[in-house]
Amino acid sequence: MAITRLTDIITVFESKWTYGDSKFGYDGEVNQDHDTQYPLMMVTPPESIMPVVYEGREEYTFEINFYNLYSQAAQSVVTLQKRWDNLQDLSNEWLDMVLKNYQDVTVEAYLNDESIEIERIKDTKNDKLVQIKLVFTMSAFTKCFRPVSNYPSDFSDLVVWLRADSGVTFDIPTKRVSAWSDSSGQSNSMVQTGLTKQPLREGYGGQNDKAYFSFDGTNDSMVSSSNSPITTDFTIFEVSKIIDTGMIFGYANGLIAIDIGTDNSGFFASTINDGEHRIQAINSSSSVEKNHMSVTRKSNKTVDMEYYDLQNSLLSTGTNALFDPAVEFNTNTFIIGTASSIVLNGNIQEVIVYNRALTDSEITNVRGYLNLKYKIY
Repeated sequence: MAITRLTDIITVFESKWTYGDSKFGYDGEVNQDHDTQYPLMMVTPPESIMPVVYEGREEYTFEINFYNLYSQAAQSVVTLQKRWDNLQDLSNEWLDMVLKNYQDVTVEAYLNDESIEIERIKDTKNDKLVQIKLVFTMSAFTKCFRPVSNYPSDFSDLVVWLRADSGVTFDIPTKRVSAWSDSSGQSNSMVQTGLTKQPLREGYGGQNDKAYFSFDGTNDSMVSSSNSPITTDFTIFEVSKIIDTGMIFGYANGLIAIDIGTDNSGFFASTINDGEHRIQAINSSSSVEKNHMSVTRKSNKTVDMEYYDLQNSLLSTGTNALFDPAVEFNTNTFIIGTASSIVLNGNIQEVIVYNRALTDSEITNVRGYLNLKYKIY
């Protein structure tokens, strides 16, 4: 048996399978504390058997449990049937995402349609919970369920990791996002308390049919709950779509600033300001009106910016001998979705920040993770 514990496949679940509307948890966590965030998705460690016909494959049976609260007092407002229906919709959408992740011809994993079982359960584990129990079996080579190498967390000084498919707190009916948890482990999460400024979270439909945040181009933004963790040098990755103009990542304290997004002419640019002098790397040969990925690396007095979409692969470099390399960018909050009065009209799927200039090899590896997930180029 190649895999016997959930921890052996946690990276795959959290990066590729977890449906962002549910808090991701482990078997046994239900009812440990009563302030658990619902709806809750729980994964029981998969059981694995070797098929009779040996082809180097194993059969993995997964049990996925979706929970939500239910009480008789609230019955008049939300019926038990409605709770179950909502959870079943959630489980169906999640399973659909699993299937889409394994339609790529390079991934040799197959779901057995006849193995899918759905069960409705009430009063789970002595608590007033309703549950949809989803069971299915996948046939795959063991390597398909191993964590993908070169994850962002494989490299040091990861300080921000924001993913539209994980750690999102939003209102289900309106899709408005109020909080976005940081997956880097550094607690640099994003919040937006202003209802009219909250972007919308879509569960699928972005690049490679993945989840994304939609920013309205008027005033939507997310603000960090603490000061920026960036000191001097840094590397920032982002996957987004800019419909016309807008900023993806912004930091400002007076004239000291980081702006990643379009400039006033509508070209994609990475601009760094030390308060007196500016460095800018600009892509002036490709439209931004498409899904893309960019990498901005600031090292000493130089900024490199890589820009990728389905048609283009561009590298721009800016340098300024007068730029002060000791200027720090950690005395104010940072913002996703606006900067320098340019508000994003478009979508964001992922933002990754390192508090240092990554090497070329490290950038290639993280970029490979993003391209594997979103298929940008």
